[in-house]
Amino acid sequence: MAAVAPVRRAAIIGAGQMGLGIAYVTALHARVPLTLHEPSPTVLSSALKRLDGLLSRDVEKGRISKDEADAARGRVRGVEGDAAKGQGLETDVDLVIEAIPEIPDLKTALFKHLGEALPPSAILGSNTSSISLTKLAAAAGSAKGEAGKESAARVVGIHFFNPVPQMKLVEIIPALQTSPSVVERAVAFGKACKKEVTTSSDSPGFIANAILMPMLNEAIFTLERGVATAEDIDKTFRLGMGHPMGPLALADLIGLDTCLAIQRVLHNETGDSKYRPAGLLVRMVDAGWVGKKGGKGFYEYSEGK
Repeated sequence: MAAVAPVRRAAIIGAGQMGLGIAYVTALHARVPLTLHEPSPTVLSSALKRLDGLLSRDVEKGRISKDEADAARGRVRGVEGDAAKGQGLETDVDLVIEAIPEIPDLKTALFKHLGEALPPSAILGSNTSSISLTKLAAAAGSAKGEAGKESAARVVGIHFFNPVPQMKLVEIIPALQTSPSVVERAVAFGKACKKEVTTSSDSPGFIANAILMPMLNEAIFTLERGVATAEDIDKTFRLGMGHPMGPLALADLIGLDTCLAIQRVLHNETGDSKYRPAGLLVRMVDAGWVGKKGGKGFYEYSEGK
């Protein structure tokens, strides 16, 4: 069997919660130099500070040495600019993973640009948790002829879980157009990041969110109907079903805006009423109550906790 081509350089697009986590495991565990792209200077600065904090905490807890932390930090370079418009995006990379908001139009526009700008050897990865990889591959392969086919064939889902440094899983999702060699390289990269790997067909929600999102949504419906308090719903799942955290606390951790975006994609893609977002979820996002990252969701959170 031929050796799988290694990832030598990477680019992560989006420096939010997920993008930062992916950069962390790429730099520390896979030991791959990378650029972290973000159009907002405030978000980028915050992400790099949080990266420093994560590495410092690992050193304090004895998980890694100071030299390992310094080496990992030296592999990460922040780049301010909109990568979808070609701002600061280098072409000498073997792998790009986008971790931008779960909005189909944003992702398809980005993949169209990536398909045109990056060399045929570069894997075009998406951290999407619900959007069709086949649609993203079609956007990347929008050029006519063989060049378009080659670009579509290198798109693959590389779906990490939040929080990325702690969660042990990555889902690999090939599009209909994805070549087997790209899948092999994506699996190898996931393992290099010290993750267990599962593979899923390009079905709405893949494995995890096809099952998880209806459960979270039903917990919100249960709260909305007044069946029980948020605390008692979550306690039931923790103590009665062995879950490490309850569904409402998990929704807060994921981000209620992200949950809503995923629910809407799944509902639109399938037409299945089980994915219809709870009205309470919609209203909370409208109120700006997006969960832990915003300080308020089903629970309230003090800054930094």
